[in-house]
Amino acid sequence: MIALGNPLFIVDVFAEAKLEGNQLAVVVDREGWSTAQMQKFAREMNFSETTFITGSDLGKRVFKVRIFTPVGELPFAGHPTLGTAYVAAGELLRRDVPDLTLDLKAGMIPVTFQRAPDGQPLLWMRQLNPEFGATHRAEDIAPMFHLGSSDIDTRFPIQEVSTGVWFYMIPLKTREALKRIRLDAERFKAYSADNKAKWPLLFCPEPEAVGNHLKARMVTDWTEDPATGSANGCLAGYLVKHRYFGSPNIDIRVEQGAEINRPSILYLRAEERKGGIDVNVGGKVAMVARGELA
Repeated sequence: MIALGNPLFIVDVFAEAKLEGNQLAVVVDREGWSTAQMQKFAREMNFSETTFITGSDLGKRVFKVRIFTPVGELPFAGHPTLGTAYVAAGELLRRDVPDLTLDLKAGMIPVTFQRAPDGQPLLWMRQLNPEFGATHRAEDIAPMFHLGSSDIDTRFPIQEVSTGVWFYMIPLKTREALKRIRLDAERFKAYSADNKAKWPLLFCPEPEAVGNHLKARMVTDWTEDPATGSANGCLAGYLVKHRYFGSPNIDIRVEQGAEINRPSILYLRAEERKGGIDVNVGGKVAMVARGELA
């Protein structure tokens, strides 16, 4: 039986306004829930992720956090990192801070707080240096999304990349191709069985809004994600490695989520340095609800 009384917060992450972006439930676990209890509650919420703050060192601004999807635990995910940091600062520390750190299964992830030009808080997470894995043929990947090989931008590779979670980076030529993707989930699952990556991020250089640089979608066999911070961290490293914008550094905005009526903006900064690529993913967070589990 699930314990009662833990504080619960619902926030929207990578949201330029409330009720946009990617939904997140954050539970402050004061009752010592088991893994099974956390999993049951994540399934009850049925958001793409729910996080649990299981411990904290307020003096050092370090918070131990676990992340669950409705079907399992993740070592790292982007929007849960920013959303949980927002809750930790505003509801647990209760003061403006320049930074804090989340202790995740993937490692220690620092989050910094800035002000966007519109005055809203803009949170940034420093992700792990990207790892680059296998590349894949356009003729193998395209049909699994009901695309043709000619829709793939073959100037750049289809490649598996990780900053904690592995994703396929799939460059498309046009927004029109991105809008008409349809995932053949069973075929894609079978193809990915022996690969590190299990989820795809498809993107194109034709955003819908002036001031943005790319448009992206992340689809799975059970949902489409409004905003995927972990995948966009992989994308940031990929863009630098392959000089997508012709530079060893980027400072860009990526659109995601419009197709499911959850428009999101992800801010990406990355720079190639000796020994790796520094990746930072940013976004705004909006508080939607505060409560207590009963």
